[in-house]
Amino acid sequence: MFSLVHYVFDEAARIWDLRDKRTDGWLLTDSPLTPTLICLVYVYAVQILGPKLMENQAAYKLRGLLVIYNVFQISFNGWMFYHLCRLTWFNGYSLMCQPVDYSDNEDALQIITLGYCNYLCKLIDFFDTVFFVLRKKNSQQITFLHVYHHATMPLTVWIVFRYVPGGQSVFMPTVNSFVHVVMYFYYLMAAMGPRFQKYLWWKKYLTGLQMLQFLCVGVHGSQLLLIECDFPIFFPWFFVTQSIVFFLLFKAFHSKAYKVTKIDNKKIK
Repeated sequence: MFSLVHYVFDEAARIWDLRDKRTDGWLLTDSPLTPTLICLVYVYAVQILGPKLMENQAAYKLRGLLVIYNVFQISFNGWMFYHLCRLTWFNGYSLMCQPVDYSDNEDALQIITLGYCNYLCKLIDFFDTVFFVLRKKNSQQITFLHVYHHATMPLTVWIVFRYVPGGQSVFMPTVNSFVHVVMYFYYLMAAMGPRFQKYLWWKKYLTGLQMLQFLCVGVHGSQLLLIECDFPIFFPWFFVTQSIVFFLLFKAFHSKAYKVTKIDNKKIK
């Protein structure tokens, strides 16, 4: 038993030593315990504490705050998308095999900064759920998919940021930031009141876009399982597994939600 524990600690130390030292010292990233604890607090807050505190409270409207928040998310994700494309895909990056540049090259360091911004963005996304709790939308919006997605993304992005901040892994935040621009534009329209409801007919297509995102990330990651590339082999498996899990969860949500919509429409007719 002691030898097993010793082996586990040795392996953990070895893996930790493989991190990109250039990412040492960034706020909220120094230890894997930091994002883990943050995500656990998030789950507790939105699943137990928040609903309990709001139990005898009237739902908050928050329309103005939601408009500001969604405009910020559109701007922040749009800014990341532009600069990720500028530094990578419009700068000679390969879609098939792109090793991480671990040098102190200016572009490589800017990509690290964008990776950190992406990590912070996943923490800011927690406010999606906080606003649902304050508006008492618990049963409609705070689903297992919603909480699982928000709770696991900071951990996923933290791993990428600390070990492979650049190269092949840039594809995921590029696609994700674009999808988030579209998603928060939809949320912005929804937050602007009843007169904009007639423009929200494309919600099911938004979920379809999110599913397409996971397909693209999975296919992009799976390439490295078939070709030689100077990129850690763990991460293609990691990207593919994450993509499959999220795709299946979003597909189940899409099928259920769209089926309910069709049934409701038939009842109305």
